[in-house]
Amino acid sequence: MFKADRSNSTLGSTFSLLELIYHATVRKLRQSHGNALVGLLLNMVQTILLILTFYIMFGVLGLRGNSVRGDFLLYVMSGIFLFLTHTKTIGAVFGAEGPTSAMMKHAPMTTAISISAAALSTLYIQMLSMITVLFIYHAAFQPIEIYDWVGALAMMLLSWFVGLAIGLVFLAAKPWAPDVVGVIQQIYSRANMIASGKMFLANNLPHKMLVLFDWNPLFHTIDQARGYTFINYNPHFSNWHYPLYVGLALLMIGLMGEFYTRQYASLSWSARR
Repeated sequence: MFKADRSNSTLGSTFSLLELIYHATVRKLRQSHGNALVGLLLNMVQTILLILTFYIMFGVLGLRGNSVRGDFLLYVMSGIFLFLTHTKTIGAVFGAEGPTSAMMKHAPMTTAISISAAALSTLYIQMLSMITVLFIYHAAFQPIEIYDWVGALAMMLLSWFVGLAIGLVFLAAKPWAPDVVGVIQQIYSRANMIASGKMFLANNLPHKMLVLFDWNPLFHTIDQARGYTFINYNPHFSNWHYPLYVGLALLMIGLMGEFYTRQYASLSWSARR
């Protein structure tokens, strides 16, 4: 899988590293299902079911009046896509192979490649699922119009980046207290079902409710994404700078923590007494 003869030049080392990340990403993608098409369909079905669940829930609870004027299903999807990308990236990075994994016995393989592969494979499958679902909805049901698709796509990538940074922090802390960190990771992912703000608009929230969600970077990216998606919505209580700064800070903390943890990694950490 990996080549032993690598170039010593900077350019050669860069291409060698990118090749390793590519092969590790493909391997990560095929772990869920051997057939790439079936894996994509399974992810699409999960996405569609979540969209339909929230669509029905909005109708039952009478929350459709609080949405943006425009395509209601597109409003639901704008929150679901970012939420799934963020949450699944955290889970993928958190479950990435660490320094004690058997894969690390291959000389070119490193934890950086493993983490990159986990994050990129999630981004790939989520982007492909999003594009396919939007195309099917546009072609078979109702034409969709996105005000600024570049900005909306940037918010999805920002949600992925913040998920990568948070997952890296959890990954660095996992060997020290795997059970506790695993519970915290699950709590954060479950809390985002509400705290992500995909069910409401920040502009419609009173101040006492806004402060309960304002800490969450995903809350900002989803609200900003809806501002880019719909021409008649202008977010006043969110911005994209906050999740970017939080993501950069957590990425640095996660990298330092992962480096420190790697120095003390031992197979005995996972042994049962």
